[in-house]
Amino acid sequence: MPAWSSSWQLPDQIADVLPSEARHIEELRRLFLDTARRYGYELVMPPLLEHLESLLTGTGEALDLQTFKLVDQLSGRTLGLRADTTPQVARIDAHLLNRSGVARLCYCGPVLHTRVERPHATREPLQFGAEIYGHAGLEADLEVQLLALEGLSVAGVESLSVDMADVRVVSSLLADACISTVTLSQLHAALAAKDASELSYLVASEPRISRASAEGLKALLQLYGDEKVLVEAEKYLHAFPSAISALQGMRWLASHVANFGVGVKVGFDLADLRGYAYYSGTRFAIYGQGAELARGGRYDEVGAIFGRRRPAAGFSLDLKELVSVLAPRPLRAAVCAPWGVEASLRQAIAELRARGETVVCVLPGHEHEVNEFDCDRELTEVAGQWIVQPLCKTHL
Repeated sequence: MPAWSSSWQLPDQIADVLPSEARHIEELRRLFLDTARRYGYELVMPPLLEHLESLLTGTGEALDLQTFKLVDQLSGRTLGLRADTTPQVARIDAHLLNRSGVARLCYCGPVLHTRVERPHATREPLQFGAEIYGHAGLEADLEVQLLALEGLSVAGVESLSVDMADVRVVSSLLADACISTVTLSQLHAALAAKDASELSYLVASEPRISRASAEGLKALLQLYGDEKVLVEAEKYLHAFPSAISALQGMRWLASHVANFGVGVKVGFDLADLRGYAYYSGTRFAIYGQGAELARGGRYDEVGAIFGRRRPAAGFSLDLKELVSVLAPRPLRAAVCAPWGVEASLRQAIAELRARGETVVCVLPGHEHEVNEFDCDRELTEVAGQWIVQPLCKTHL
């Protein structure tokens, strides 16, 4: 097979974005950035690559495995292509801004993954995110959830739902157990998989887990659903103040999130431990139209490795994934104009474009081509004046 026959093929889970979809993604990017700006978030643009030790500082093994690595031809040091932007924003907050009060920051740019997170996903997400630093109260948690919901709602996502959990529920049950990291990891995996037999075996074989903690851990497997879950959970967790505080926080957040708009549902899954090594409090995922579209929560430890532990909460989403669940945008209305260099024609075209109109000049011999724009009007010369008239498409 000739070498050129496959030279144009892209790597697995990497794809070109064609005009209609690219326009839709760009409109979503502007929508989310504008929405974040209205909430007071400032845009930052971290670099796509950094020295590996800086990029992976404090992020753990999971992000290390997701990170592409290469050698810098100038310094000989190993660089990494970011797999997540949050650690970079935490570095900016800690070292470059170094503000004493609240900092609201947002970003939008590509990240690269060595492997996909779920089937049919891309390894090159376009990640939008918003983060608030410096406030430990639930007000910050609520603000990022409402910002995410507003952006998704304005983007056209229907039937939004929010699933909440809190890593402090499980950590409070195991706070006094002093178990090994291996056993802890196994317990987390059993809870996440809702594997009752494995969980029972693990707690039974670990004498440092108290009876109350063991019963609480087993109960978590059944504690998922609507707000009634929180009431039921209090029966099993009453001896663990940190867990009760987490339940009260989720109840407060849910009461306000449910008021965001008609049809927003709130659910809970107290055994959901996704990102347990990353989050320090409430975590959430937002679903719409059959897909998980955004995730976030509180991660107060994210800046500690940079020498500045600050309260932090935020969320992120992939605009490429979002556009895949939305209906395609209609073609953009445009004015069809003849090609020419006459001063009066060029002035008429310039005036239309200055008013925000899309004007497509038809090159000679290409009058019947179809493209991304819906030319529903045409620029026509009438009695020496260029005017815009409805276009009779039967003549195209």
